[in-house]
Amino acid sequence: MKKISLFLVGCLLFVAIICNFSCTGTSGIVEKITVYSNLMKKQVPVIVVKPSTYNSSNKPYPVVYLLHGHDQNQTQWLRDVPKLVNTVDKLNIILVFPDGGNRSWYFDSPIDSTMRYESFITKDLITHIDSHYNTIKSKKGRAIGGLSMGGHGSLYLAFRHPDLFGAVGSVSGGVDFRAFPNEWEIKKSLGTIEEHPENWEKYTVINMVDSSLRGKLKIVTTVGTSDPFLTCNRNFHEKLLRYKINHDYREASGGHNGKFWRKSINYQLEFFVNYFEGE
Repeated sequence: MKKISLFLVGCLLFVAIICNFSCTGTSGIVEKITVYSNLMKKQVPVIVVKPSTYNSSNKPYPVVYLLHGHDQNQTQWLRDVPKLVNTVDKLNIILVFPDGGNRSWYFDSPIDSTMRYESFITKDLITHIDSHYNTIKSKKGRAIGGLSMGGHGSLYLAFRHPDLFGAVGSVSGGVDFRAFPNEWEIKKSLGTIEEHPENWEKYTVINMVDSSLRGKLKIVTTVGTSDPFLTCNRNFHEKLLRYKINHDYREASGGHNGKFWRKSINYQLEFFVNYFEGE
């Protein structure tokens, strides 16, 4: 009987030790805010995740803006990758998830005045975040990433505003949507490709690649080998090579889904942190 009691005590002690190591992890502070869009004349929902040490620290934090995909909103990243709430503590960064509309593709639409998300993010949102949070208020402490539609958006915004962002990432990005003229409501923002071919050429991010980008941004892209955007990502990669623009391009097994995004975003966030730290 005594031996059994000692065995039980030992088991309980082992469980307590394991629990102490596995259950004491900290998580970030999640805030739901709204930011006013001057052009769209509305409040836009935004989620901000700060490290748990934020309120006790005086140091400014780097910020990563993460953009969601088509037919989604500002909650997508935390729904598909909930561990991002813990990642902010590990990496000492602030994450910002703005609502980009369910079909905006993150440009200022030339035909729809209700879609002005380029201006919202690059003017209203960054100004608000830098004025209300303790951030590094320059491109040295600012990166942008996104998935699917948001992968196109992150590259589009960074390429057009390299003065605002120092690093950019795309996960499963729709980097050339001209091959999909009837998908994802793009024609509601650009007009049909038959009637407005100039819009489809101007606003797709692959056409923005030229030598003027050389040395301006740290770029990382990842795509799954079963992703419908695989071919356009390969073409994007080859065009960057042709213009001698340094970048990190990775293909991995996976499709256009949360499982792939979960394993890709960790690498991209580490890439951003390396940039913030000057590596």
